Amino acid sequence: MGNKIALIDDDQNILTSVSMILEEEGYEVFTYTDGLSGLNGVLKEQVSLVVLDIKMPRMDGMETLQELRKKSNVPVIFLTSKEDEIDELCGLRMGADDYIKKPFSPKLLIARIKTLLRRTEPVLNKGADNEQEDVVIKRNELEMNKTRHLCLWKKHPIDLTITEFLMLYALVEKTGIVKTRDQLINSAYGPNVYIDDRTVDSHIKRLRKKFKDVDKDFSCIETLYGIGYRYREG
Repeated sequence: MGNKIALIDDDQNILTSVSMILEEEGYEVFTYTDGLSGLNGVLKEQVSLVVLDIKMPRMDGMETLQELRKKSNVPVIFLTSKEDEIDELCGLRMGADDYIKKPFSPKLLIARIKTLLRRTEPVLNKGADNEQEDVVIKRNELEMNKTRHLCLWKKHPIDLTITEFLMLYALVEKTGIVKTRDQLINSAYGPNVYIDDRTVDSHIKRLRKKFKDVDKDFSCIETLYGIGYRYREG
């Protein structure tokens, strides 16, 4: 399969049990017991996906993700044991792609990992097939290349995670058409995957912020309260 997975958690039992299951599925697994060593390891090994615990010594999951997003858009799944959902939402706003609450079923985690990797596969393999035709959408000042995972606004690159890119692409593909949160979830995560509506809202907020960092007047992603979102050509 060739995919490298990083597990960052200070619970050795979780590291051992999840590692065994992932290795049985054919993944190469790297384990770390704190955020600092995990951050360094992820960047060194160039892993395909990170499973990251929030509460850890030396550097917690939030700090680790914040530092990681300065250098990489590798997909990240948060693990959290807290009942309060503030951490999950903060993590998503900072660039995590998904979260799972502890205690969790290893089968659920494996399913979420496989879903994320399927979404990232075209990007990870973009250099493997030089004959693959670029899939490009242009909407006035916006240009998106799905094959190469590139997004430009007024010629400026917008650095998006896989989830952000797929949600935006779904909106842009049908300009002016309202997409419900469920439709955006299907576009980004695939069918039959339960993701809370607030997760979608967090990704959209992060998307808007990234565009506004480049262009403070950006307003093409519109909210239709109680319905969903749409992309309006500016």
